[in-house]
Amino acid sequence: MFKRFRRLRTNESIRSLVRETVITKDDLIYPLFIKSGENFKKEIDSMPGVFQFSIDKVLIEIEDVVSKGIKAVILFGIPQTKDSIGSDALDNHGIIATALRAIKEKFPDLYVITDLCFCEYTDHGHCGIINSDEDVDNDSTLEILAKQALVHLEAGADMLAPSGMMDGTIETLREALDLNGYENTPIMAYSTKFASGYYGPFRDVAESTPTFGDRRKYQMDPANINEAVNESIEDEMQGADILMVKPALAYLDVVRAIKEKTSLPMCVYNVSGEYAMLKNAGAEGLIDYERVMMETMIGFKRAGADLIITYHAKEVCDLLD
Repeated sequence: MFKRFRRLRTNESIRSLVRETVITKDDLIYPLFIKSGENFKKEIDSMPGVFQFSIDKVLIEIEDVVSKGIKAVILFGIPQTKDSIGSDALDNHGIIATALRAIKEKFPDLYVITDLCFCEYTDHGHCGIINSDEDVDNDSTLEILAKQALVHLEAGADMLAPSGMMDGTIETLREALDLNGYENTPIMAYSTKFASGYYGPFRDVAESTPTFGDRRKYQMDPANINEAVNESIEDEMQGADILMVKPALAYLDVVRAIKEKTSLPMCVYNVSGEYAMLKNAGAEGLIDYERVMMETMIGFKRAGADLIITYHAKEVCDLLD
């Protein structure tokens, strides 16, 4: 018996046939950061290989993305002007609405998801309207979140991904979508989003660092797994179509715990800090970068993820080819 197991382990052809967890291109969602302006492409120092693009340049980038076999992207916007309520996010001619129309005109079959939040659009860097106590006003933020959602859908978004962690987000969006003829539009909830130190480089590329305080009051305590599970199940009950855990790498136990409680698809966001650690370790020769990258992707899938938002997506596709 022991010899038979050994033969299975040492025969690559057999190993591939009985492999329990597999990564495919269909698992991947590629983040794109779009900034106001023209002829603009800027690499982010803290995230090698990740760029801010103007709309004309992001169309060129998407040609490459599509050619590699990636079928879905998620968009983040950096407007020219920011204010206290993130007005650009509510404007039919704002950065994301304009980008959506351009992308859908040239790539009608690309599945385009939009991040719904206000941290990139507000001058204070928080995820909604700030009240007199310098806290995010949950209910006022929900009102403008619904407006942002409709702006994105009218411009051509295929899926919405609300990331602000306001209480009642999914219920509010589901009602707004149903009332406006978008009852079949799916919502991918950032249903368990932790107040994490892994987000640092993202704030460089999205230009979304808070000018005061932090986001711990409305994001999850990294120490709480039961609360994390409950947050995701609550979003399912409110009408979410896909649940998400963010960050991914340090929270695979949370992914597994939620997966065991739901039949909905699960997504993980392989965040900027996780990406930057692998990139820098690889550049210093400390790890076999490609091997560790793929091992990380397998870890996400093995924990229960059906979808992976990752800055590694193009490199993963190259290796799969």
